[in-house]
Amino acid sequence: MTCDRKRTKRPSVWLAALGWLLAAPVAAESGAESPAPLTVLTWGGAYEASQRQAYFAAFTDATGIPISTVHYDGGLADLRRHLASGDVTWDLVDMVYADALAACDAGLLEPLPVDLLAPSPTGVAAREDFLPGAITRCGVAHLVFSTVLAFDERAFPGVKPGSVADFFDLERFPGKRALRRVPVGLMEWALLSYQVPRQQLYNLLSTERGFDLAFRRLDQIRPHLRWWTSGDQPARWLESGEVAMASGFNGRFFHAQVARGAPITVIWDGQLLDYNSWAILRGSDQVAEARRFIRHATRTEAMAALASLISYGPTRYSAQQRVGRHRASGVAMAPHLPTAPSHLSGAIDRDHDWYARTARLRARRFEAWLKRDGEAQGGAD
Repeated sequence: MTCDRKRTKRPSVWLAALGWLLAAPVAAESGAESPAPLTVLTWGGAYEASQRQAYFAAFTDATGIPISTVHYDGGLADLRRHLASGDVTWDLVDMVYADALAACDAGLLEPLPVDLLAPSPTGVAAREDFLPGAITRCGVAHLVFSTVLAFDERAFPGVKPGSVADFFDLERFPGKRALRRVPVGLMEWALLSYQVPRQQLYNLLSTERGFDLAFRRLDQIRPHLRWWTSGDQPARWLESGEVAMASGFNGRFFHAQVARGAPITVIWDGQLLDYNSWAILRGSDQVAEARRFIRHATRTEAMAALASLISYGPTRYSAQQRVGRHRASGVAMAPHLPTAPSHLSGAIDRDHDWYARTARLRARRFEAWLKRDGEAQGGAD
């Protein structure tokens, strides 16, 4: 992650939305200072593009406050380094739910007021309109996404893969595989390929035997593995034929399908459900403005607008009821959301407590496994 500027009085940035640019000359003529930009850490690609349309531009139009973005790939390490620098230039972070909980516990985030969020259009209080657990001390889970497996349709002209077990079956479904180079989802999928019931995954993974079984299964496909580190890589590799099957974020695969007609099919079996949360970095000098943004972006209308641009499900019930068709292609969005009933039957509900408990253990075991036989970097580029 990089930040391309040093901030004292927060100079203007080229990323300012159109509404602010039009208002800027008026402010200059009246002698008023232009509003300082909010800097948002987010994930880039089609997802960030959808945020610009659904959230950022509308917020700037309504408030005059421009939005600047910094690319973020998750975790707490970059946040800690930025805070330790003593020059805090970041304000908002779009974080995976477990990272938001951990960052809050570590004192890296600002607490959020209990009355921050707007009620639904019909007056339902926010705490009743959001999914259980979505509102936490320092964050608000605003969307449901999933990490899924997908395949290149051209690689399998006959029988198509349709399950997690098929991902590990190189005899029936040969070809290169791609997995994210972090210990998230890998072990759950490895155990599912043994037909371990989803309800028992985290109990088994709380034992040495669970880890051993998972890495044993990963060993079987290791010579055919390529590791991805950026969210845009899996769809790109599938589209180019560099790999036959890959893990990735469901919204990235959807965008490749509708925007470019990529021959990619998602395997919903074993999708790993997760949430993204808005949070405010401790030390931001724009806490009030950042809270204003969170209230704006978590309104029912804004969350439904995002779901019309990319296939991530809103965490507000009132927004779920408003999900319609993809704004550009006209494709009905509901069947492409992780929360579609037909997709939930085989889903893994990520155990955030287990992830928090095992963070260091997972990292240590995974890195040791990667380094075995001198293959520390896998196939990542």
